[in-house]
Amino acid sequence: GEALRRVFDAGTIKREEVFVTGKLTATHQRPERVPEGCAQTLSDLKLDYLDLYLIHTPMHLTPDFNFEKANELGAIPDPQNPSFAETWGAMEKLVEAGYCRNIGLSNFNINQINEVLRTAKIRPACLQVESHPHLPNLELLEYCKREDITFVAYSPLTSPGRRPGQASILENELVREIAERHNASPAQILIRYQIDKGNGVIVKSVTPSRITENLAVTDFSLSPGEVSQLSAISKSLPGGPSSGRYFTFPNFRNHPRHPFLDEK
Repeated sequence: GEALRRVFDAGTIKREEVFVTGKLTATHQRPERVPEGCAQTLSDLKLDYLDLYLIHTPMHLTPDFNFEKANELGAIPDPQNPSFAETWGAMEKLVEAGYCRNIGLSNFNINQINEVLRTAKIRPACLQVESHPHLPNLELLEYCKREDITFVAYSPLTSPGRRPGQASILENELVREIAERHNASPAQILIRYQIDKGNGVIVKSVTPSRITENLAVTDFSLSPGEVSQLSAISKSLPGGPSSGRYFTFPNFRNHPRHPFLDEK
């Protein structure tokens, strides 16, 4: 927040030139707690509004849940069991009050999105989910296109080391072959893969040289054939396409709203 305030006050960057996204935590899904969650984010960032505010997960948790003990406790669902309609209705009021310009979802499956849409007055602007060639999420992507919901990929480079024994997509032979063909890095190919499917893409890095490299993806594009080849990588995974998921929320598999329980 202090960093944002300094650059805005100095006139280096204008507020309208920065797109800021926040997330409603699982402990704030009761409709009366949604404004509190948003207000805390705005206070932390020292902003008057957010450009995008997402429900971080379909899984609600008791308001006093201790995330530091998640491994030990597993999920403790909110006993009030707030519905998607209640939580989304409170999110819509944030837009009406001017605290958020857009609202959306993260880590929801198709059935859960449909439940939100049944009562929504303001449709979700986007869905933020894990996506990369190990988990292309093609069915979900096509659904979002039909529903005019922007598909935003997080962890596009996967998350090496997060799941022991899981191969890094950055070392994949096809990815490296396509990278050589375009005189690009494997990371740039994976970012361009999302762009050429029409997706938004979020890349995390704290290394200045990698940040610069990740942004340098506008002077080439992948062919439709290359995009299809990359999407097909998941079919060859030993455990099937869904085994390529890195973020499985294993500690919360006891939650009735876990979004990936039906995956094989």
